[in-house]
Amino acid sequence: MAGQGSGGNVLAALCSFFIPGLGQLLQGRLLMAILQFILAGALWFFLMGWIIHLWSIIDAARYSPAN
Repeated sequence: MAGQGSGGNVLAALCSFFIPGLGQLLQGRLLMAILQFILAGALWFFLMGWIIHLWSIIDAARYSPAN
């Protein structure tokens, strides 16, 4: 992926919109994907999962791989 603002990041952000961590998984960041998925799932029991859900979307959209 080309970096922040690229079509790949937009697709990753859309994936994270539906399932937290899915965009990170699409970007090849397995550990971050697992972390965000588990945190969002756990915090939804306390009605606070939206915080992690938003973090997941923004993180996927702003991700820029280190070269």
